[in-house]
Amino acid sequence: MRLPQSGAGFTLHGAGVSGGIAIGYAHLVSAARLEVAHYDIAPEAIEEEVSRFDDAIAEVRGELIGLQANVSATAPAEMSAFLNLNLMILDDAQLSRVPRELIRSRGCNAEWALTQQMELLAQQFEQIEDAYLRERKNDIVQVVERVLKAMLGTGHAPAAPSHEENVIVVAHDLSPADMILFKQHQFAGFATDLGGVTSHTAIVARSLNIPAIVGLHHARGLIRENELLIVDGREGVLIVNPDRQVLAEFRLRQGQLDIERQKLKSLRSTPSTTLDGVAIELQANIELPQDVHAAIEAGAAGIGLFRSEFVFLNRDDLPSEDEQFEAYRKVAEAMDGRPVTIRTLDLGADKTVNGADRAGPNPALGLRAIRFCLAEPQMFLAQLRAILRSSIHGKVRILVPMLAHVHEIEQAMTAIAQAKEQLDDLGVPYDHGIKVGGMIEIPAAALSLGIFVKKLDFLSIGTNDLTQYTLAIDRSDDAVAHLYDPLHPAVLHLIAQTIRVGEKAGRPVAVCGEMAGDLAATRLLLAFGLREFSMHPAQLLTIKQQVLRTNMSQARGIASRILRSDDPAKCLQLLGRLND
Repeated sequence: MRLPQSGAGFTLHGAGVSGGIAIGYAHLVSAARLEVAHYDIAPEAIEEEVSRFDDAIAEVRGELIGLQANVSATAPAEMSAFLNLNLMILDDAQLSRVPRELIRSRGCNAEWALTQQMELLAQQFEQIEDAYLRERKNDIVQVVERVLKAMLGTGHAPAAPSHEENVIVVAHDLSPADMILFKQHQFAGFATDLGGVTSHTAIVARSLNIPAIVGLHHARGLIRENELLIVDGREGVLIVNPDRQVLAEFRLRQGQLDIERQKLKSLRSTPSTTLDGVAIELQANIELPQDVHAAIEAGAAGIGLFRSEFVFLNRDDLPSEDEQFEAYRKVAEAMDGRPVTIRTLDLGADKTVNGADRAGPNPALGLRAIRFCLAEPQMFLAQLRAILRSSIHGKVRILVPMLAHVHEIEQAMTAIAQAKEQLDDLGVPYDHGIKVGGMIEIPAAALSLGIFVKKLDFLSIGTNDLTQYTLAIDRSDDAVAHLYDPLHPAVLHLIAQTIRVGEKAGRPVAVCGEMAGDLAATRLLLAFGLREFSMHPAQLLTIKQQVLRTNMSQARGIASRILRSDDPAKCLQLLGRLND
Protein backbone atom coordinates (compact mmCIF):
# COMPACT_ATOMS: atom_id res chain seq x y z
CA MET A 1 0.00 0.00 0.00
CA ARG A 2 1.35 3.43 -0.98
CA LEU A 3 1.97 5.74 1.96
CA PRO A 4 -0.05 8.93 1.40
CA GLN A 5 1.60 12.32 1.56
CA SER A 6 1.12 14.24 4.81
CA GLY A 7 -2.19 16.09 4.69
CA ALA A 8 -3.46 14.19 1.61
CA GLY A 9 -6.92 12.68 1.96
CA PHE A 10 -7.51 8.95 1.60
CA THR A 11 -10.06 6.30 2.55
CA LEU A 12 -9.73 2.96 4.38
CA HIS A 13 -12.34 0.20 4.50
CA GLY A 14 -13.03 -2.18 7.39
CA ALA A 15 -15.99 -3.67 9.23
CA GLY A 16 -18.42 -1.26 10.85
CA VAL A 17 -19.32 -2.59 14.29
CA SER A 18 -21.20 0.33 15.80
CA GLY A 19 -23.41 2.58 13.71
CA GLY A 20 -23.40 6.30 13.34
CA ILE A 21 -20.92 8.88 12.10
CA ALA A 22 -18.09 10.44 14.10
CA ILE A 23 -16.00 13.40 13.01
CA GLY A 24 -12.90 14.21 15.03
CA TYR A 25 -9.15 14.18 15.40
CA ALA A 26 -6.96 11.09 15.52
CA HIS A 27 -5.43 10.01 18.82
CA LEU A 28 -2.99 7.12 18.35
CA VAL A 29 -2.78 4.66 21.22
CA SER A 30 -0.89 1.49 21.99
CA ALA A 31 -2.82 -1.74 22.48
CA ALA A 32 -0.60 -2.58 25.42
CA ARG A 33 -1.15 0.74 27.17
CA LEU A 34 -4.39 2.52 26.39
CA GLU A 35 -3.66 4.89 29.25
CA VAL A 36 -0.44 6.18 27.61
CA ALA A 37 -1.49 9.53 26.18
CA HIS A 38 0.16 11.95 23.79
CA TYR A 39 0.89 15.44 25.12
CA ASP A 40 3.23 18.27 24.19
CA ILE A 41 6.46 19.06 26.03
CA ALA A 42 7.51 22.71 26.32
CA PRO A 43 10.68 23.46 24.28
CA GLU A 44 12.66 24.33 27.41
CA ALA A 45 11.71 20.95 28.98
CA ILE A 46 12.66 18.72 26.00
CA GLU A 47 16.10 17.74 27.30
CA GLU A 48 14.65 17.00 30.73
CA GLU A 49 12.12 14.67 29.03
CA VAL A 50 14.94 12.94 27.10
CA SER A 51 16.80 12.48 30.40
CA ARG A 52 13.66 10.99 31.96
CA PHE A 53 13.53 8.48 29.11
CA ASP A 54 17.25 7.68 29.42
CA ASP A 55 16.92 7.21 33.19
CA ALA A 56 14.06 4.72 32.71
CA ILE A 57 16.07 2.73 30.13
CA ALA A 58 19.05 2.67 32.51
CA GLU A 59 16.83 1.57 35.44
CA VAL A 60 15.37 -1.35 33.50
CA ARG A 61 18.80 -2.35 32.17
CA GLY A 62 20.05 -2.43 35.77
CA GLU A 63 17.08 -4.58 36.81
CA LEU A 64 17.72 -7.10 34.02
CA ILE A 65 21.47 -7.26 34.69
CA GLY A 66 20.74 -7.75 38.39
CA LEU A 67 18.34 -10.60 37.62
CA GLN A 68 20.90 -12.14 35.30
CA ALA A 69 23.58 -12.04 38.02
CA ASN A 70 21.28 -13.82 40.46
CA VAL A 71 20.25 -16.69 38.17
CA SER A 72 20.96 -19.93 40.01
CA ALA A 73 23.42 -22.37 38.46
CA THR A 74 20.68 -25.00 38.61
CA ALA A 75 18.12 -22.78 36.82
CA PRO A 76 17.02 -23.81 33.32
CA ALA A 77 19.18 -22.44 30.51
CA GLU A 78 16.07 -20.75 29.10
CA MET A 79 16.11 -18.31 32.04
CA SER A 80 19.45 -16.76 31.05
CA ALA A 81 18.45 -16.82 27.39
CA PHE A 82 15.23 -14.96 28.21
CA LEU A 83 17.08 -12.25 30.15
CA ASN A 84 19.67 -11.92 27.38
CA LEU A 85 16.87 -11.49 24.83
CA ASN A 86 15.24 -8.80 26.98
CA LEU A 87 18.53 -6.91 27.22
CA MET A 88 19.02 -7.15 23.44
CA ILE A 89 15.50 -5.77 22.87
CA LEU A 90 16.13 -2.94 25.35
CA ASP A 91 19.37 -1.97 23.60
CA ASP A 92 17.87 -2.07 20.11
CA ALA A 93 18.18 1.35 18.48
CA GLN A 94 14.45 1.34 17.63
CA LEU A 95 13.62 1.40 21.35
CA SER A 96 16.64 3.03 22.97
CA ARG A 97 17.54 5.78 20.48
CA VAL A 98 14.67 6.54 18.08
CA PRO A 99 12.26 7.60 20.88
CA ARG A 100 14.82 10.22 21.94
CA GLU A 101 14.73 11.62 18.38
CA LEU A 102 10.92 11.65 18.42
CA ILE A 103 10.87 13.55 21.73
CA ARG A 104 13.19 16.19 20.25
CA SER A 105 11.64 16.42 16.75
CA ARG A 106 7.97 16.28 17.75
CA GLY A 107 8.12 17.76 21.25
CA CYS A 108 6.14 14.83 22.62
CA ASN A 109 6.18 12.96 25.94
CA ALA A 110 8.55 10.00 26.38
CA GLU A 111 5.82 7.39 26.97
CA TRP A 112 4.12 8.18 23.68
CA ALA A 113 7.41 8.20 21.74
CA LEU A 114 8.30 4.78 23.14
CA THR A 115 4.93 3.18 22.42
CA GLN A 116 5.02 4.45 18.83
CA GLN A 117 8.24 2.53 18.30
CA MET A 118 6.85 -0.52 20.08
CA GLU A 119 3.87 -0.57 17.70
CA LEU A 120 6.12 -0.34 14.64
CA LEU A 121 8.36 -3.15 15.88
CA ALA A 122 5.40 -5.33 16.83
CA GLN A 123 3.89 -4.91 13.37
CA GLN A 124 7.20 -5.92 11.77
CA PHE A 125 7.30 -9.08 13.89
CA GLU A 126 3.73 -9.97 12.89
CA GLN A 127 4.88 -10.23 9.26
CA ILE A 128 7.49 -12.90 10.10
CA GLU A 129 6.49 -16.37 8.86
CA ASP A 130 8.37 -18.29 11.53
CA ALA A 131 5.94 -18.81 14.43
CA TYR A 132 8.65 -18.78 17.12
CA LEU A 133 10.12 -15.48 15.96
CA ARG A 134 6.65 -14.00 15.48
CA GLU A 135 5.87 -14.72 19.14
CA ARG A 136 8.85 -12.58 20.19
CA LYS A 137 6.53 -9.62 19.65
CA ASN A 138 5.24 -10.34 23.17
CA ASP A 139 8.76 -10.00 24.56
CA ILE A 140 8.99 -6.51 23.01
CA VAL A 141 5.72 -5.50 24.67
CA GLN A 142 6.91 -6.82 28.05
CA VAL A 143 10.20 -4.91 27.86
CA VAL A 144 8.40 -1.71 26.86
CA GLU A 145 5.96 -2.10 29.74
CA ARG A 146 8.93 -2.37 32.14
CA VAL A 147 10.26 0.93 30.80
CA LEU A 148 6.82 2.55 30.95
CA LYS A 149 6.46 1.46 34.56
CA ALA A 150 9.84 3.01 35.35
CA MET A 151 8.89 6.27 33.62
CA LEU A 152 5.49 6.51 35.25
CA GLY A 153 7.28 6.30 38.59
CA THR A 154 9.32 9.41 37.86
CA GLY A 155 6.64 11.95 38.62
CA HIS A 156 4.85 12.42 35.29
CA ALA A 157 1.21 11.32 35.22
CA PRO A 158 -0.09 10.53 31.72
CA ALA A 159 -2.39 13.19 30.41
CA ALA A 160 -5.71 12.44 28.77
CA PRO A 161 -6.47 14.09 25.43
CA SER A 162 -8.39 17.33 25.80
CA HIS A 163 -11.80 17.72 24.15
CA GLU A 164 -12.48 13.97 24.19
CA GLU A 165 -15.78 14.43 22.39
CA ASN A 166 -13.71 15.37 19.30
CA VAL A 167 -11.20 12.52 19.66
CA ILE A 168 -11.18 9.34 17.56
CA VAL A 169 -8.95 6.66 19.04
CA VAL A 170 -6.85 4.75 16.47
CA ALA A 171 -5.08 1.54 17.52
CA HIS A 172 -3.60 -1.58 15.99
CA ASP A 173 -5.72 -3.65 18.38
CA LEU A 174 -7.71 -3.16 21.57
CA SER A 175 -8.65 -5.79 24.12
CA PRO A 176 -12.07 -5.97 25.80
CA ALA A 177 -10.33 -4.64 28.94
CA ASP A 178 -9.05 -1.64 26.97
CA MET A 179 -12.55 -1.02 25.66
CA ILE A 180 -13.98 -0.98 29.18
CA LEU A 181 -11.67 1.97 29.88
CA PHE A 182 -13.58 3.83 27.16
CA LYS A 183 -16.55 3.94 29.53
CA GLN A 184 -14.57 6.45 31.63
CA HIS A 185 -14.22 8.78 28.65
CA GLN A 186 -16.38 10.51 26.03
CA PHE A 187 -14.48 9.70 22.85
CA ALA A 188 -16.23 10.34 19.53
CA GLY A 189 -15.29 6.97 18.01
CA PHE A 190 -12.55 4.44 17.44
CA ALA A 191 -10.84 2.47 14.68
CA THR A 192 -8.55 -0.58 14.85
CA ASP A 193 -6.48 -2.60 12.40
CA LEU A 194 -7.54 -5.95 13.86
CA GLY A 195 -10.82 -7.45 15.09
CA GLY A 196 -14.04 -9.00 13.82
CA VAL A 197 -17.63 -7.75 13.95
CA THR A 198 -18.56 -10.03 16.87
CA SER A 199 -15.28 -9.98 18.78
CA HIS A 200 -15.75 -9.00 22.42
CA THR A 201 -14.01 -5.72 21.63
CA ALA A 202 -16.65 -4.91 19.01
CA ILE A 203 -19.44 -5.95 21.39
CA VAL A 204 -18.25 -3.50 24.05
CA ALA A 205 -17.93 -0.81 21.36
CA ARG A 206 -21.61 -1.23 20.53
CA SER A 207 -22.48 -0.89 24.20
CA LEU A 208 -20.73 2.51 24.18
CA ASN A 209 -23.00 3.60 21.32
CA ILE A 210 -20.16 5.33 19.48
CA PRO A 211 -19.21 4.86 15.80
CA ALA A 212 -16.49 2.23 15.43
CA ILE A 213 -14.66 0.30 12.72
CA VAL A 214 -12.43 -2.78 13.07
CA GLY A 215 -10.33 -4.79 10.60
CA LEU A 216 -8.80 -1.73 8.87
CA HIS A 217 -5.38 -3.47 8.64
CA HIS A 218 -3.20 -0.37 8.08
CA ALA A 219 -4.91 2.52 9.88
CA ARG A 220 -2.51 2.62 12.82
CA GLY A 221 0.54 2.93 10.55
CA LEU A 222 -0.93 5.37 8.01
CA ILE A 223 -2.75 7.85 10.24
CA ARG A 224 -0.87 10.54 12.13
CA GLU A 225 -1.73 12.16 15.45
CA ASN A 226 -4.37 14.92 15.21
CA GLU A 227 -5.31 14.25 11.58
CA LEU A 228 -8.99 14.94 10.85
CA LEU A 229 -11.03 11.73 10.52
CA ILE A 230 -14.55 10.68 9.59
CA VAL A 231 -15.70 7.31 10.96
CA ASP A 232 -18.79 5.89 9.25
CA GLY A 233 -19.67 2.96 11.50
CA ARG A 234 -22.58 1.91 9.29
CA GLU A 235 -20.57 1.42 6.11
CA GLY A 236 -17.21 0.58 7.71
CA VAL A 237 -15.49 3.52 6.00
CA LEU A 238 -12.73 5.67 7.52
CA ILE A 239 -11.92 8.92 5.70
CA VAL A 240 -8.63 10.63 6.55
CA ASN A 241 -8.21 14.38 5.93
CA PRO A 242 -11.50 14.82 4.02
CA ASP A 243 -11.94 17.85 1.78
CA ARG A 244 -14.56 20.53 2.54
CA GLN A 245 -17.26 18.99 0.36
CA VAL A 246 -16.95 15.51 1.89
CA LEU A 247 -16.82 16.99 5.39
CA ALA A 248 -19.99 19.01 4.76
CA GLU A 249 -21.80 15.96 3.37
CA PHE A 250 -20.97 13.81 6.41
CA ARG A 251 -21.91 16.58 8.84
CA LEU A 252 -25.31 16.68 7.13
CA ARG A 253 -25.66 12.88 7.43
CA GLN A 254 -24.59 13.07 11.08
CA GLY A 255 -27.32 15.61 11.76
CA GLN A 256 -29.95 13.43 10.06
CA LEU A 257 -28.95 10.43 12.16
CA ASP A 258 -29.26 12.54 15.32
CA ILE A 259 -32.80 13.54 14.30
CA GLU A 260 -33.73 9.88 13.70
CA ARG A 261 -32.36 8.95 17.12
CA GLN A 262 -34.40 11.66 18.79
CA LYS A 263 -37.58 10.41 17.05
CA LEU A 264 -36.97 6.88 18.35
CA LYS A 265 -37.02 8.15 21.94
CA SER A 266 -40.78 8.68 21.61
CA LEU A 267 -41.16 4.86 21.55
CA ARG A 268 -39.58 4.45 24.99
CA SER A 269 -42.85 3.89 26.88
CA THR A 270 -44.75 2.24 23.99
CA PRO A 271 -45.67 -1.41 24.75
CA SER A 272 -43.57 -3.78 22.65
CA THR A 273 -46.18 -5.69 20.63
CA THR A 274 -46.47 -6.77 17.00
CA LEU A 275 -49.18 -5.48 14.65
CA ASP A 276 -51.26 -8.56 15.48
CA GLY A 277 -50.91 -8.10 19.23
CA VAL A 278 -48.09 -10.50 20.19
CA ALA A 279 -46.25 -9.16 23.25
CA ILE A 280 -42.44 -9.18 23.01
CA GLU A 281 -40.02 -8.59 25.89
CA LEU A 282 -37.01 -6.43 25.03
CA GLN A 283 -34.23 -6.52 27.62
CA ALA A 284 -30.72 -5.08 27.77
CA ASN A 285 -27.16 -6.43 27.90
CA ILE A 286 -24.71 -4.66 30.24
CA GLU A 287 -21.03 -5.00 31.19
CA LEU A 288 -20.74 -2.80 34.28
CA PRO A 289 -23.21 -1.64 36.97
CA GLN A 290 -23.26 1.93 35.65
CA ASP A 291 -24.58 0.65 32.29
CA VAL A 292 -27.94 -0.01 33.96
CA HIS A 293 -28.85 3.68 33.59
CA ALA A 294 -28.69 3.43 29.78
CA ALA A 295 -30.89 0.32 29.96
CA ILE A 296 -33.51 2.16 32.03
CA GLU A 297 -33.31 5.19 29.73
CA ALA A 298 -34.05 2.93 26.73
CA GLY A 299 -37.08 1.43 28.49
CA ALA A 300 -35.62 -2.07 28.89
CA ALA A 301 -38.00 -4.66 30.38
CA GLY A 302 -35.08 -6.13 32.31
CA ILE A 303 -31.39 -7.02 32.13
CA GLY A 304 -31.20 -10.11 29.96
CA LEU A 305 -27.42 -10.42 30.24
CA PHE A 306 -25.08 -8.94 32.85
CA ARG A 307 -21.59 -9.90 31.62
CA SER A 308 -20.16 -10.19 35.13
CA GLU A 309 -16.56 -10.88 34.04
CA PHE A 310 -16.08 -7.21 33.11
CA VAL A 311 -16.18 -6.37 36.82
CA PHE A 312 -12.91 -8.38 37.03
CA LEU A 313 -11.00 -6.51 34.31
CA ASN A 314 -8.50 -3.61 34.56
CA ARG A 315 -7.31 -4.40 38.08
CA ASP A 316 -4.33 -6.15 39.66
CA ASP A 317 -6.38 -8.27 42.04
CA LEU A 318 -9.66 -10.19 42.00
CA PRO A 319 -12.80 -8.44 43.30
CA SER A 320 -13.89 -9.71 46.69
CA GLU A 321 -17.26 -11.33 47.29
CA ASP A 322 -18.49 -8.10 48.90
CA GLU A 323 -17.39 -6.02 45.88
CA GLN A 324 -19.22 -8.36 43.55
CA PHE A 325 -22.30 -8.31 45.76
CA GLU A 326 -22.36 -4.50 45.69
CA ALA A 327 -22.14 -4.49 41.88
CA TYR A 328 -25.02 -6.96 41.52
CA ARG A 329 -27.10 -5.28 44.24
CA LYS A 330 -26.88 -1.88 42.51
CA VAL A 331 -28.23 -3.33 39.27
CA ALA A 332 -30.97 -5.36 40.98
CA GLU A 333 -32.20 -2.34 42.94
CA ALA A 334 -32.01 -0.01 39.94
CA MET A 335 -34.20 -2.35 37.87
CA ASP A 336 -36.87 -2.16 40.59
CA GLY A 337 -38.41 -5.64 40.31
CA ARG A 338 -37.67 -6.18 36.62
CA PRO A 339 -35.60 -9.33 35.92
CA VAL A 340 -31.80 -9.19 36.13
CA THR A 341 -29.98 -12.17 34.59
CA ILE A 342 -26.38 -12.40 35.82
CA ARG A 343 -24.13 -14.59 33.73
CA THR A 344 -21.43 -16.34 35.75
CA LEU A 345 -17.84 -15.59 34.76
CA ASP A 346 -17.07 -16.06 31.07
CA LEU A 347 -13.32 -15.66 31.41
CA GLY A 348 -10.86 -17.16 28.96
CA ALA A 349 -10.55 -16.58 25.19
CA ASP A 350 -9.82 -12.81 24.89
CA LYS A 351 -10.92 -11.91 28.45
CA THR A 352 -8.42 -12.76 31.16
CA VAL A 353 -7.65 -11.39 34.61
CA ASN A 354 -4.48 -11.14 36.66
CA GLY A 355 -4.05 -14.17 38.85
CA ALA A 356 -6.47 -16.25 36.80
CA ASP A 357 -4.93 -16.48 33.34
CA ARG A 358 -4.93 -20.11 32.26
CA ALA A 359 -5.40 -19.65 28.53
CA GLY A 360 -4.22 -22.58 26.41
CA PRO A 361 -2.92 -22.64 22.85
CA ASN A 362 -6.46 -22.10 21.48
CA PRO A 363 -8.29 -20.05 24.13
CA ALA A 364 -11.69 -20.05 22.37
CA LEU A 365 -11.72 -23.85 22.62
CA GLY A 366 -9.92 -24.09 25.93
CA LEU A 367 -10.51 -23.46 29.62
CA ARG A 368 -13.11 -20.70 29.46
CA ALA A 369 -16.50 -19.85 30.99
CA ILE A 370 -18.03 -22.73 33.01
CA ARG A 371 -14.95 -24.91 32.40
CA PHE A 372 -12.78 -22.22 33.97
CA CYS A 373 -15.19 -21.72 36.89
CA LEU A 374 -15.31 -25.44 37.68
CA ALA A 375 -11.50 -25.49 37.63
CA GLU A 376 -11.43 -22.53 40.08
CA PRO A 377 -14.08 -23.61 42.65
CA GLN A 378 -13.28 -21.00 45.31
CA MET A 379 -13.55 -18.14 42.83
CA PHE A 380 -16.78 -19.65 41.49
CA LEU A 381 -18.29 -20.09 44.96
CA ALA A 382 -17.45 -16.49 45.90
CA GLN A 383 -19.29 -15.25 42.82
CA LEU A 384 -22.29 -17.52 43.40
CA ARG A 385 -22.59 -16.33 47.02
CA ALA A 386 -22.47 -12.71 45.82
CA ILE A 387 -25.21 -13.33 43.23
CA LEU A 388 -27.38 -15.18 45.76
CA ARG A 389 -26.98 -12.38 48.32
CA SER A 390 -28.09 -9.83 45.71
CA SER A 391 -31.24 -11.85 44.92
CA ILE A 392 -33.19 -10.35 47.85
CA HIS A 393 -32.75 -6.90 46.29
CA GLY A 394 -34.55 -7.72 43.05
CA LYS A 395 -35.62 -10.41 40.61
CA VAL A 396 -32.18 -11.96 40.05
CA ARG A 397 -31.49 -15.05 37.90
CA ILE A 398 -28.28 -17.05 37.35
CA LEU A 399 -27.10 -17.84 33.81
CA VAL A 400 -24.34 -20.41 33.21
CA PRO A 401 -22.31 -19.94 29.99
CA MET A 402 -20.76 -22.36 27.48
CA LEU A 403 -22.51 -25.54 28.55
CA ALA A 404 -21.78 -28.57 26.38
CA HIS A 405 -22.24 -31.54 28.75
CA VAL A 406 -24.96 -32.52 31.20
CA HIS A 407 -22.32 -33.11 33.87
CA GLU A 408 -21.37 -29.41 33.62
CA ILE A 409 -24.95 -28.46 34.52
CA GLU A 410 -24.90 -30.95 37.40
CA GLN A 411 -21.57 -29.63 38.70
CA ALA A 412 -22.80 -26.03 38.43
CA MET A 413 -25.98 -26.95 40.34
CA THR A 414 -23.87 -28.65 43.01
CA ALA A 415 -21.78 -25.49 43.37
CA ILE A 416 -24.94 -23.35 43.66
CA ALA A 417 -26.30 -25.72 46.34
CA GLN A 418 -22.97 -25.50 48.19
CA ALA A 419 -23.04 -21.68 48.03
CA LYS A 420 -26.60 -21.73 49.42
CA GLU A 421 -25.51 -24.00 52.31
CA GLN A 422 -22.65 -21.65 53.15
CA LEU A 423 -25.03 -18.68 53.27
CA ASP A 424 -27.53 -20.70 55.34
CA ASP A 425 -24.79 -21.50 57.86
CA LEU A 426 -24.07 -17.77 58.18
CA GLY A 427 -27.74 -16.84 58.34
CA VAL A 428 -27.47 -14.69 55.22
CA PRO A 429 -30.79 -14.27 53.36
CA TYR A 430 -31.25 -14.98 49.63
CA ASP A 431 -34.00 -16.05 47.21
CA HIS A 432 -34.28 -19.81 47.78
CA GLY A 433 -36.25 -20.16 44.54
CA ILE A 434 -33.72 -18.36 42.34
CA LYS A 435 -33.96 -19.47 38.69
CA VAL A 436 -30.93 -21.02 36.96
CA GLY A 437 -30.56 -20.99 33.19
CA GLY A 438 -28.01 -22.07 30.63
CA MET A 439 -26.41 -20.46 27.59
CA ILE A 440 -26.96 -22.37 24.37
CA GLU A 441 -23.89 -21.36 22.40
CA ILE A 442 -22.24 -24.68 21.55
CA PRO A 443 -23.81 -26.91 18.86
CA ALA A 444 -23.59 -29.91 21.22
CA ALA A 445 -25.93 -28.12 23.63
CA ALA A 446 -28.37 -27.12 20.90
CA LEU A 447 -28.49 -30.76 19.74
CA SER A 448 -28.94 -32.17 23.29
CA LEU A 449 -31.72 -29.91 24.51
CA GLY A 450 -34.00 -32.74 25.63
CA ILE A 451 -31.90 -33.39 28.72
CA PHE A 452 -30.90 -29.72 29.20
CA VAL A 453 -34.49 -28.47 29.56
CA LYS A 454 -35.11 -31.01 32.32
CA LYS A 455 -32.38 -29.49 34.47
CA LEU A 456 -32.60 -25.76 33.66
CA ASP A 457 -35.30 -23.15 34.32
CA PHE A 458 -34.66 -21.10 31.17
CA LEU A 459 -32.40 -20.92 28.10
CA SER A 460 -30.50 -18.06 26.50
CA ILE A 461 -29.05 -18.42 23.01
CA GLY A 462 -25.61 -16.87 22.57
CA THR A 463 -25.63 -16.42 18.80
CA ASN A 464 -22.06 -15.06 18.65
CA ASP A 465 -20.40 -18.23 19.91
CA LEU A 466 -23.05 -20.51 18.41
CA THR A 467 -22.13 -19.12 14.98
CA GLN A 468 -18.40 -19.27 15.77
CA TYR A 469 -18.45 -22.90 16.84
CA THR A 470 -20.91 -24.07 14.17
CA LEU A 471 -18.88 -22.55 11.32
CA ALA A 472 -15.40 -23.03 12.89
CA ILE A 473 -14.72 -19.28 12.60
CA ASP A 474 -12.67 -17.42 15.22
CA ARG A 475 -14.88 -14.35 15.59
CA SER A 476 -11.98 -12.18 16.77
CA ASP A 477 -9.90 -12.93 13.64
CA ASP A 478 -10.47 -10.40 10.86
CA ALA A 479 -8.73 -12.74 8.37
CA VAL A 480 -11.81 -15.00 8.39
CA ALA A 481 -14.41 -12.39 9.35
CA HIS A 482 -16.01 -12.59 5.90
CA LEU A 483 -16.93 -16.23 6.61
CA TYR A 484 -18.74 -15.41 9.85
CA ASP A 485 -22.45 -15.63 9.04
CA PRO A 486 -25.16 -15.88 11.74
CA LEU A 487 -27.70 -16.30 8.92
CA HIS A 488 -26.05 -19.49 7.64
CA PRO A 489 -28.77 -22.17 7.27
CA ALA A 490 -27.05 -24.45 9.82
CA VAL A 491 -27.00 -21.70 12.45
CA LEU A 492 -30.63 -20.77 11.77
CA HIS A 493 -31.71 -24.40 12.19
CA LEU A 494 -30.00 -24.62 15.60
CA ILE A 495 -31.63 -21.36 16.74
CA ALA A 496 -35.10 -22.35 15.53
CA GLN A 497 -34.77 -25.81 17.10
CA THR A 498 -33.72 -24.35 20.46
CA ILE A 499 -36.70 -21.99 20.51
CA ARG A 500 -39.08 -24.80 19.51
CA VAL A 501 -37.80 -27.32 22.10
CA GLY A 502 -37.77 -24.70 24.85
CA GLU A 503 -41.35 -23.66 24.08
CA LYS A 504 -42.53 -27.30 24.04
CA ALA A 505 -40.89 -27.93 27.44
CA GLY A 506 -42.32 -24.73 28.93
CA ARG A 507 -38.87 -23.16 29.31
CA PRO A 508 -38.51 -19.47 28.35
CA VAL A 509 -35.94 -18.89 25.62
CA ALA A 510 -34.13 -15.61 24.94
CA VAL A 511 -31.51 -14.53 22.42
CA CYS A 512 -28.81 -12.40 24.05
CA GLY A 513 -26.15 -12.50 21.32
CA GLU A 514 -25.51 -9.76 18.79
CA MET A 515 -28.24 -11.21 16.56
CA ALA A 516 -30.84 -9.91 19.04
CA GLY A 517 -29.87 -6.34 18.11
CA ASP A 518 -29.55 -7.01 14.37
CA LEU A 519 -32.45 -5.31 12.60
CA ALA A 520 -32.20 -7.73 9.66
CA ALA A 521 -32.84 -10.72 11.95
CA THR A 522 -35.68 -9.35 14.12
CA ARG A 523 -38.65 -10.58 12.08
CA LEU A 524 -37.01 -13.92 11.41
CA LEU A 525 -36.46 -14.56 15.13
CA LEU A 526 -40.03 -13.46 15.88
CA ALA A 527 -41.33 -15.90 13.28
CA PHE A 528 -39.24 -18.69 14.84
CA GLY A 529 -41.24 -18.09 18.04
CA LEU A 530 -38.77 -15.94 19.99
CA ARG A 531 -40.48 -13.72 22.56
CA GLU A 532 -37.46 -12.46 24.57
CA PHE A 533 -34.63 -10.40 23.08
CA SER A 534 -31.66 -8.94 24.96
CA MET A 535 -29.34 -6.42 23.34
CA HIS A 536 -27.26 -3.30 23.97
CA PRO A 537 -29.44 -0.45 25.25
CA ALA A 538 -28.48 1.65 22.22
CA GLN A 539 -30.13 -0.92 19.90
CA LEU A 540 -33.32 -1.42 21.87
CA LEU A 541 -35.56 1.31 20.43
CA THR A 542 -34.59 0.47 16.83
CA ILE A 543 -35.57 -3.16 17.42
CA LYS A 544 -38.77 -2.07 19.17
CA GLN A 545 -39.74 -0.05 16.09
CA GLN A 546 -39.26 -3.17 13.93
CA VAL A 547 -41.38 -5.25 16.33
CA LEU A 548 -44.19 -2.67 16.18
CA ARG A 549 -44.15 -2.88 12.36
CA THR A 550 -44.20 -6.70 12.15
CA ASN A 551 -47.16 -8.86 11.20
CA MET A 552 -46.47 -12.30 12.71
CA SER A 553 -48.78 -14.31 10.42
CA GLN A 554 -47.05 -12.94 7.32
CA ALA A 555 -43.58 -13.42 8.80
CA ARG A 556 -44.12 -17.09 9.68
CA GLY A 557 -44.75 -18.13 6.09
CA ILE A 558 -41.48 -16.70 4.77
CA ALA A 559 -39.53 -17.93 7.82
CA SER A 560 -40.68 -21.51 7.24
CA ARG A 561 -39.46 -21.27 3.63
CA ILE A 562 -36.08 -20.01 4.87
CA LEU A 563 -35.78 -23.01 7.19
CA ARG A 564 -36.61 -25.42 4.36
CA SER A 565 -33.78 -24.02 2.24
CA ASP A 566 -30.12 -24.98 2.60
CA ASP A 567 -28.99 -22.44 -0.01
CA PRO A 568 -27.47 -19.37 1.74
CA ALA A 569 -28.13 -17.13 -1.27
CA LYS A 570 -31.81 -18.10 -1.39
CA CYS A 571 -32.09 -17.61 2.39
CA LEU A 572 -30.78 -14.06 2.02
CA GLN A 573 -33.20 -13.39 -0.83
CA LEU A 574 -36.14 -14.59 1.28
CA LEU A 575 -34.89 -12.60 4.26
CA GLY A 576 -34.92 -9.48 2.09
CA ARG A 577 -38.57 -10.16 1.25
CA LEU A 578 -39.35 -10.70 4.93
CA ASN A 579 -37.90 -7.29 5.78
CA ASP A 580 -39.51 -5.34 2.92
